[in-house]
Amino acid sequence: MRPLPSLLPFLFVFLWSTGFIGAKFGLPYAEPLTFLLARYFLVLVLMTLFALATRAPWPADGRQLVHIGISGLLVHALYLGGVFTAIKHGLPAGVTALVVGMQPLLTACGAGFLLGEHVSPRQWLGLVLGFAGVALVVANQLGDLPLAAMLLPAFAALLGITLGTLYQKRFCPHFDLRTGSVIQFLPTAVLTALAAWASESMHIEWTPQFAFALLWLVLVLSFGAISLLNVLIRSGSAVNVASLFYLTPPSTAVIAWLVFGETLGGLALAGMLLAVGGVYLARAQSR
Repeated sequence: MRPLPSLLPFLFVFLWSTGFIGAKFGLPYAEPLTFLLARYFLVLVLMTLFALATRAPWPADGRQLVHIGISGLLVHALYLGGVFTAIKHGLPAGVTALVVGMQPLLTACGAGFLLGEHVSPRQWLGLVLGFAGVALVVANQLGDLPLAAMLLPAFAALLGITLGTLYQKRFCPHFDLRTGSVIQFLPTAVLTALAAWASESMHIEWTPQFAFALLWLVLVLSFGAISLLNVLIRSGSAVNVASLFYLTPPSTAVIAWLVFGETLGGLALAGMLLAVGGVYLARAQSR
């Protein structure tokens, strides 16, 4: 049993990476916001039942409820909406993971400006290298494809997860994850439903592939990956688990190659390694 704790962080990164694969797997059968709305509904039902069954505490302060809800809109509505829309418009899953994988770097910079935390020269160097790698991958991988339709949602997702992380750290850093998830997903589902009603047909083709993708995202991602992260933190076997997020883009690229046949050319691979190195360089200092 001794090797098991050391493998759990890598299992978490693998499961997190499959979220991009699950999105691409199910998007042929539903529009992105409609797909997400179905996911949010199931998560809300299951997490509410789980919170009630385990008698999880609810926030007593109304302001805390508002802060948790706003963080959910940023982390879930904007981030996941951007990721799913980018993939729906043709952005490869590996490239999408790489773009939003710059989140730890932007968060470090935002923490320096907004929270007064120190950002070292080494972290700034990592930021520069990371964005250079992303630019190299995007330029080499996408060529003449319509970049705006694919990249704008991905960068919106990056902005959402970054602002959401900073907002949550500033205004609501501590809350019960069971009831907090319900509070986060409820306004997210309402906003997503309004956006889907205004911009999509809201039609779902209930194929076995879509059902599998939906259940995978709900059970494995929304429950399994988050629960695994909490286990890692509590057990102390993943002191540096945050630094392992730099493995998500290459992990996603490998899975996308195996499942969908997505490939990266030589320059794109070099750009991914450069971006991963930049993230690692910036994160290594903070560990």
